[in-house]
Amino acid sequence: MPYQKDYILRMMEMMAEMIALFLGLLKKGDLQQASKRLNNTYRDFLKQDAAFFNKLPKEELTHSLLEKHHYTQEHLKVLAELFYAEGELLIKQNNSDKAIEVFKKSLYITKFVEKENATFSLTSNKRTLTIKNTIAFLSSKKH
Repeated sequence: MPYQKDYILRMMEMMAEMIALFLGLLKKGDLQQASKRLNNTYRDFLKQDAAFFNKLPKEELTHSLLEKHHYTQEHLKVLAELFYAEGELLIKQNNSDKAIEVFKKSLYITKFVEKENATFSLTSNKRTLTIKNTIAFLSSKKH
């Protein structure tokens, strides 16, 4: 069991590094490189490209991935972070509609994992609030 915890911890550390690099590219305005990096991260961590996950309806994400594709709660956490990062990229690309869609998927997965784990996480709670506020802001700009 310690090996599995170490592996998961290392995976999360690597994920954080990749997201930081991605956000740095976004900040610089290098959207093409950021998009490429994000797609590579999907494949590196989840063995599928972003299109695979984007095709799945929000309501089927967790069940489909856990049951049919044998993903774990940790995979879902990674996916939620990747959807969040993708939403940030889409905002920079002026694609608010698609950004709202991926933010909603990120929120859905984050809430699911929190409920399944039956634990409170300040980080997760903060992320949930950020996503909700971002969705509300983007939705208000459409009207």
